[in-house]
Amino acid sequence: MNRAAIACLALSGALALAFQGLEAQTSTDISGVEDTASAREALEIARQQQRNARLRAEQLEERSQQSNLAAQQALQQAAALAARVQQAEAGIAAAEAELSLVEERRSALDRRLAERREPLARLTGALQAMGNRPLVLSALQPGSLRDVVHTRAVLESAVPVVRQRTAALRGELDRARALESERQAVLAERREAEARLESRRRDVVAMAEKERILARQAAGGANREAELAVELGEEARDLDALVGRMEQAGSLRTRLAKLDGPVARPADPGTVTAPVPARATASANSPDRFLLPVAGRVVEGFGEADTSGGRASGIAIAPRPGAQVVAPAPGRIAFAGPYAGYGNILIVEHEGNWTSLVTGLGRLDVEVGQQVTAGSPLGLAPPSRPRIEYELRRGGNRVNPLDFQR
Repeated sequence: MNRAAIACLALSGALALAFQGLEAQTSTDISGVEDTASAREALEIARQQQRNARLRAEQLEERSQQSNLAAQQALQQAAALAARVQQAEAGIAAAEAELSLVEERRSALDRRLAERREPLARLTGALQAMGNRPLVLSALQPGSLRDVVHTRAVLESAVPVVRQRTAALRGELDRARALESERQAVLAERREAEARLESRRRDVVAMAEKERILARQAAGGANREAELAVELGEEARDLDALVGRMEQAGSLRTRLAKLDGPVARPADPGTVTAPVPARATASANSPDRFLLPVAGRVVEGFGEADTSGGRASGIAIAPRPGAQVVAPAPGRIAFAGPYAGYGNILIVEHEGNWTSLVTGLGRLDVEVGQQVTAGSPLGLAPPSRPRIEYELRRGGNRVNPLDFQR
């Protein structure tokens, strides 16, 4: 057997091995890279929170423009700014989740391309070896030209097959370039969202400080109610007892506020009939839906078993570090300060005998006695390993906040 025949056989063997490698890998990767369930879930949650925050901000901005009362207008503006902050935070979270998906697809694609290099290298080497051999030299060697013609025929028939078998590979190379472009676009989007977030956070801090000053002026300087709240916090045996004391104080304050003030003695008392007590009715301002105090993933549900062996009395949310915390509904700050084992906490009284308890804040931007509206900035989550817990009560009874979510 002459050299041309041997080369022909070698070429046929290389083609067979290369095609087998390509076919095997194609059959295992037909559907492409599957996105991870956790990244997809995080992306969907972030996009939904982004839409909700944008819609809430637009509504609050519209109400602020329509309001004729300066105090109410300031509350709506502060809440709108906080909603824009949460929108930017959700935008960053969505960009990071999308970037994670892109990186996962790129990694899987790189692994597949690496696996295909070996059979393609054998195929390319065989084609180059035979394609670079001049026909004249093959004709001058001993032996029949039949082997040379056969080799050329194999090469000519192999080229269309190679193109067909490597079409999927060329498509994946195009996908790799598209994924890189998508990655760069996502990174640019995240940088823009981070810039917007930083600017809006400064605006929220300035607005919150302004609201605190106004609340302090309205309280006449020394805030006896704030001092009383601190005393109750020190006396309470646990957080549950503190919330109960605050609810009692709030209920008493509400009843006192509804009492009629003193009236002048009538000239003829005998002609005056005793007033009929008004029947208790639900307040028109009583909320029936509540916002979650912070955007993030719910990591502990209402009633789930906790680490101490009991049942969770609220829900726990894992937000971004330093995330904006907002008021779940209109109300009044009954307690704002540190509490042992819970970080900074907030107790907000709402109309209709509702009470919100928010724990785990890193920074507080409100004071006791301050009025808030739904979405008003309350503070920020901690900068490291944040975990915000939210408990909702109605008439002293704990309820699942997710059942009343807006």
